[in-house]
Amino acid sequence: MLKFGFYSSLSFVILTIITFGFAMIAIPPSGPNCPGDCMSYPYPDILSYYPRDYHWMYLAIFQLFAYIIFMISNHFIAPPEKKLFSSISVAFTVISATVLLIAYFTQFSVVPVSVMKGEMEGIALITQYNGHGLFIAMEELGYITMSISFLFLFPIFPREKGLGKSIRILLLMPFLVTGVAFVLYSFKFGIDRDYRFEVAAITINWLVTIVVGILISVYIKRRIKSIK
Repeated sequence: MLKFGFYSSLSFVILTIITFGFAMIAIPPSGPNCPGDCMSYPYPDILSYYPRDYHWMYLAIFQLFAYIIFMISNHFIAPPEKKLFSSISVAFTVISATVLLIAYFTQFSVVPVSVMKGEMEGIALITQYNGHGLFIAMEELGYITMSISFLFLFPIFPREKGLGKSIRILLLMPFLVTGVAFVLYSFKFGIDRDYRFEVAAITINWLVTIVVGILISVYIKRRIKSIK
């Protein structure tokens, strides 16, 4: 069980790094971060950015699978008295992964082919380029619930100084920083946040995923050695 947890941690880290790299090169051709020649409603040039802007979503599907396995693995290595917290963490993991899987799979399976066939009705509402569309809203919800899943995972690790304490602090960070970012962006831009908060939420959760995944793999490795 510990070995499975070790490899699930490493797999989650590797897939997150790869997905993050592809997402970084998919610079949005619309909204506040657009570098130039930007699209606007009704986003007629979607196919000009296909498949470049969709590659990372294919990878994100596998990353989310790894996320589910990683969180369930942590549930099974949790001390019996802490399994309530890890069970809640898994519940929020399922919510987060379900929302994001629907968002990503429908985005690359529905939008490009619909545009290719000239079926543009309703596309503006669901395309990733619409800063106040369904895709961005689902990502916001998905990464908020991901940060909550990390929040309920932190109690299963020891609070003593050292590796366990570092893991606990890192697992708290996504919820705290994502919450602050949501308040700040909402205060400054109101409901017209565009994709500013979405980008912040993804970045916060993925960066913590990479670091904490490495630390948890080290933590599990040490537990394996202590048993031998």
